[in-house]
Amino acid sequence: MTAARTNLRRGACPGLSTPMQTGDGLLARLTPIGTVSLDAMEGLTAAARRYGNCIVEITSRGSIQVRGLTAQSAPSFADAVAALGIAADDGVPIITDPLAGLDRDELIDAGALAAALRGALAAAPLAKLNPKVSVVIDGGGALHLDALPADIRLRAIAAPDGPRIHIAVGGDAASAAPFRTVAPADVVDTVVRLLGEIAAHGPEARARDAMRRASADTDAPAREPADPVGLHRLRRNRLAVGVGLPFGHTDTGALNSLLRAARVVEASGVRTAPGRALLVVGLRRLEAEQIAATARRLDFIVEPRDPRRRLIACAGAPICASGEIEARSLAREVARHAMPLMRRDETIHISGCAKSCAYQGVATFTATGRGGVCDLLVEGAPAGSCESWQLAERLGKIAVDRISKSKS
Repeated sequence: MTAARTNLRRGACPGLSTPMQTGDGLLARLTPIGTVSLDAMEGLTAAARRYGNCIVEITSRGSIQVRGLTAQSAPSFADAVAALGIAADDGVPIITDPLAGLDRDELIDAGALAAALRGALAAAPLAKLNPKVSVVIDGGGALHLDALPADIRLRAIAAPDGPRIHIAVGGDAASAAPFRTVAPADVVDTVVRLLGEIAAHGPEARARDAMRRASADTDAPAREPADPVGLHRLRRNRLAVGVGLPFGHTDTGALNSLLRAARVVEASGVRTAPGRALLVVGLRRLEAEQIAATARRLDFIVEPRDPRRRLIACAGAPICASGEIEARSLAREVARHAMPLMRRDETIHISGCAKSCAYQGVATFTATGRGGVCDLLVEGAPAGSCESWQLAERLGKIAVDRISKSKS
């Protein structure tokens, strides 16, 4: 495959053949489907090292991003990755729970349903959709996708006559509007029709624009939050180890070391997971413990309670051309000096600019870059500003003051 002309237009979704300009060059994105073999993943990191700047990221939606490409190297990178044969989502984004087909507790194989939907969309192409329109398919297993916003949400729920698929539109599990509950055999046709309704409203439309009325005959019960980091039970007495990327990024050296360790214990491959995580799959108990120990030494996140899991930071300056503060560097300081002063349920979002690309929700504490200054919000309410170098100290003081007030 020869890559298409590099796309420098902002606002587009970066792909292999349509990378996006950022502060450190071009950024390309790949959304793998299912398990990626260790050979293919090592090939991807080799391509990132050869054609990019050795930075590899996993996004909040489970996509892989490679940074530092150039107009000259981006087509070669795309060709190198295409040659690896990694199955990837290149149409309407359809995101499945990360252990689909492997999870011993799932009600349906979300991966198989996603494949059927992709086939139907390819056979009956829609009018131009907003590139941000997405579908989430949750098979009902342990690593659910309740926190992930999507235009169309599909979730398998138990019923006396077998699993049913609950459909909701426009948000995460808490905010999406219930639409309908259907049999698995009717899902594909229903989703194709819903996407057609969105497309009919124009190329900028989202589900909330197209579907004003919705009513489901069955509610999807609430669930405890899911975190891909940690150990997860699979079928056939195997395990997956989820490791988090601190602030969503790593380098090819650390990633290759983790992949080499996975090869030693004969892991069956890796999967990306929403929540900026990588899952090493197909392990026995001792092998899983060895992978977790290696990941910890490499500074990956291996415990869900690691404070860095509650700190969301975009790339920021100088990596991103829009960044007005060094968000990622500040995140390291905040993690060391401010997070220990906060409660375990409190979150921090550090955004390099007002676009808030890394997180669309409302964090406990938010710092938004503006010309080297951080504008602060506490639970969405303005809380003053500070120089960026003062951020860790200021957030720590706000956290301590909140705890003191709660005790008084």
